[in-house]
Amino acid sequence: MPIIHVNVWKGFGDERVKTVIQNITKVFVDLGVPQHAVEVIVHEIPKTHWGIGGEPASEKFKDQYTTEDK
Repeated sequence: MPIIHVNVWKGFGDERVKTVIQNITKVFVDLGVPQHAVEVIVHEIPKTHWGIGGEPASEKFKDQYTTEDK
């Protein structure tokens, strides 16, 4: 059945990952897919490896706080 890949910045946090997994699963269950058949894989990617508008997110958002910055 469905395997859903979610890409987030490194440091997203375990509780937030858990919430994403639960809520994405619920979407598919609401569509009639059995809960046990839904797989959600969360990939944490460093901002240095994530490009937005031609520059790394680490540079584009260097002044913005993230959980990775703790």
